[in-house]
Order: sequence, then C-alpha cells, then structure tokens
Amino acid sequence: MARSTESGTPFEPVYGPEALAGFDPAAALGEPGRFPYTRGIYASMYTTRPWTMRQYAGFGTARESNARYLELISHGTTGLSVAFDLPTQMGMDSDAPLAAGEVGKVGVAIDSIEDMRLLFADIPLAEVSTSMTINAPAAVLLLLYQLVAEEQGADPTALTGTIQNDVLKEYIARGTYIYPPAPSLRLVSDTFAYCATELPRWNTISISGYHMAEAGATPAQEVAFTLTDGIAYLDAALAAGLTVDQVAPRLSFFFVARTTLLEEVAKFRAARRIWARLVRDTYGAQDPKSAMLRFHTQTAGVQLTAQQPEVNLVRVTVQALAAILGGTQSLHTNSYDEALALPSAKAARLALRTQQVLAYETDVTATVDPFAGSFVVESLTDDLEAEIVRLMDAVAELGGAVTAIEEGFQKSEIERSAYEVTRSIDAGDRVIVGLNRFASATEEPYEPLRVDPAIEAEQSARLVRLRAERDGEAVARALARLQAAARGSDNVLWPMKEALAARATVGEVCDALREVWGVYHPTEFF
Repeated sequence: MARSTESGTPFEPVYGPEALAGFDPAAALGEPGRFPYTRGIYASMYTTRPWTMRQYAGFGTARESNARYLELISHGTTGLSVAFDLPTQMGMDSDAPLAAGEVGKVGVAIDSIEDMRLLFADIPLAEVSTSMTINAPAAVLLLLYQLVAEEQGADPTALTGTIQNDVLKEYIARGTYIYPPAPSLRLVSDTFAYCATELPRWNTISISGYHMAEAGATPAQEVAFTLTDGIAYLDAALAAGLTVDQVAPRLSFFFVARTTLLEEVAKFRAARRIWARLVRDTYGAQDPKSAMLRFHTQTAGVQLTAQQPEVNLVRVTVQALAAILGGTQSLHTNSYDEALALPSAKAARLALRTQQVLAYETDVTATVDPFAGSFVVESLTDDLEAEIVRLMDAVAELGGAVTAIEEGFQKSEIERSAYEVTRSIDAGDRVIVGLNRFASATEEPYEPLRVDPAIEAEQSARLVRLRAERDGEAVARALARLQAAARGSDNVLWPMKEALAARATVGEVCDALREVWGVYHPTEFF
C-alpha cells in the first residue's frame, strides 16, 4: 500500500520511468543557475565553495554572547546568527515590568547601542556576514548594527547580512508582533527603501516558513504560506514606489529541514521553481536575480527529543543533508541538547562539526543537484508543487496573506496538521526513536546551560546609568521627529537612526511607534 508524504501527496513504493511520463527536463529543470532554478540558483553551487555555515547563538548579556561568537569564529563558523531574548523581540527594555523573568533567557538582551557595541567587540563587521533573528523591531536592531559598524570605520555599503523582519509569520505562528499588520508592513517597506540606498548589500527580509513548520505546518503549507507572505511584502514595496527589480533580489527565505530527506529535497526544488515563475511571469521582473529564491535553512528543532538526546546528532545530520541536497545557501545545525536547554559550548561545536564533515569528508559537494532526473524526487517535486500552488490559490481567493491571517486561515490549517502529527505519535503510528519506540529505561545525567538570574539586575543597572549620562533632551527631540514621520508618510528609519545614535533605547523607540500606530490585538479578528 502506498504511503503519503508529510504533505499528504502520494508516496509510491516504487518509481519508474512511467512516473515521469510527459516530463520535460528543459522546462521543469533547466540548467543549474538558470531559470526556473529548480537545480539551484548558482551554476556551480557547492563545487567551488560550500554553503555558509551559520550557528545561531546568543544568551544572557552582550558580553557573554560576544565570547560565544568569538569561539564559534575560531572553530570555523563563516557567518554569525544572533538570537535575541524575548523582551528585545517584543521591543521592550530589560527593566520593563513585562520583561521580568525573561531577560537573557532565549537570546541576548540588547537595550541600546552600548549593548550592541559589546555584542560585536573585536569582530570586524566589514568582514563578517551577520544574520539577526528579529522581526517587529528589526529596523531598530539593524540601525544599531549599522551605527556600531560605522564606529568601527566600516563602509555601510559593504555590510552584508540579513534581518528576519518577517512580521506576518508572527501573526500566524509565533506571536512576537507589536503593531497591527498595516503599519507593520509600512515599517518593512520603509526598511526596504532605506537599505536600497544605505545598505545595498543587506538582505532586508528573511521570509520565514521555519516557525510555521515548528508550529506543525506540513512541507507544502510551510512553502505555500511563506511564499504568499513574500507576495504581500513585494506588493507593499511596490505600493511604496519601489520596483520589483529593486526589491526582489534582496529578499531571502528561511525554511526548515526535517528528517524526511526525499520530501525535503523535493520541497526546496519546488519552492525555487514556483517563486521563479511567479516573480518573472506575474511581476515582470527583468533582473535574473529577482527570480532567484535564496534561502537559509535550520534543522528541525521540533523533531529533537529530550529522551536520549545524543540521538539528535543523527537526526540533525540527516536534516542537514536534506538541506544541502536541496540547495540551501546557508545552514544552521541545531545542537543535540536544545530540547533540554540552551546549547552547551560542546554541543554547539559538534553541531558545527556536523556541517564541516558533510562539506569536507563526503562527496555531496562534488556535483550540482545530484538528484536531478531521479524518478522519485522529480515526481515528488511535481506533486509538492501542485499542492503548494493549490494552497497559495486558496490564500489568494481570500484576498491575500494579510486578509487570510485576519480570518485565521493559515493558523487553523497549521493547527490541524499539528494535531494529526501529535495524534499519530501518541498512537505509535509515527515512530520517534527513544520516545515511543526503542526507549531506554535509564537516562544519563545532563547538566544544562543556565542563565544567571543576576543578568536582569545588571541590565537594569546599565539602563539607569545610560539614562543618567545621555542628553535626555536630545533623545526626546529625536523621538518626537520619529513620531512625526510615523504619523505622516516619511521614511521612519532616518529619524529612528538619529534617536538610537543619541542613545535612545530599543524600548523607547518601539514605545514611540506604539503611541502612533497602536498595538495588535488578535481578538479583533479571531
């Protein structure tokens, strides 16, 4: 009996030539580095250099995180990826009442330019690529990064990196939103316009399916809802007066890699093909780079188990291999102990070594798209493409991503899929090694990395000193100019940068915008 893929499409026990009846390689595949980019966005892919190896890190204070970054760089990390704590993600200072108990817990606490200086001390920002996982306050953290880089003497036009800046998926899957959808999209498009002139090499958004997948989305849902969010951002940029060829080349995407290797490879190939056709044929892009779907991948945290955590090393290796064979541009491999706590230094190092073994000890980098022409992979790619397009059409029929979010469509679809996965695990139909099969009677003791609770008091004390030492009137004037821009149609990033340079805090800048734009209350829609 035939199985089904995670996306619900057929998965046959045997595939042969009949599976590709009518298959046109020239139209469906093309050459690597050429439209429709099914085989990868670059002609040589990893045969000349491997993917960028990023390790997502950040915890406690900026000084502690800086030490971890320097260690990762010394071990061969080629790109930094910053995790911010929950108050920072929500645009709150560490001494805000709602921040109590969360400071430095799931990432680094950044309250002002002083913290950003400490975070990147002794790291030449002109020479590294930095990804920052931040959404609603993404513009704020990007400007702090630019200010610190300029203090180092770096030319802003040479800075490279990515801000996640994908607020739409927050309404669907994560919940770290601040403002309502309309002003949130305006802030994103203002960031696009600002970076087009000030930071032209910066990737202004990483449109994220990863968090939807972690919430329970199938591979098809992950890609479909991510690409429809991409359409919404592209439309917002065009409405703001930008052109498709100004914006699309700087868009990047962020996907998960699961242990279902064959479907994941097919998923990445289908996503590239759909996006390429959409941007070229629907939006009329002329620049070939506009149609290239560039993406970062992270291995699936939701598939890690607290039971027998060392087995997660095997899971992560398979997931990483799926991302590589699927043509990712950069990759983060999760640490084996992340189901228990923040990664230990040893676990983070092993996660990086996993990538290095795949890059330098295997032959997966010897040829481009080794699965091309495979009966099973090409068939799965076609089936997934059809299911992804069906879901994208459903979002379009509702009026687009924002309207669908307001009606709860994506969220309800993902929750339904998550329920089915949980039910199948509980029933034993889906095998999780060490959890519902091959369990161990005893577990080895594990000492998790713990964040010092004194960090919250330390950050609060730093804020008291900052506010006492800075020019308070200059900060107030700069924040007033920011609010004036927010009330009108001027780009808010220039006055925002002025306020941050005057040592306004992240919370003060976000509060200034809250006063103008309000905050999002999901009960208004659901």
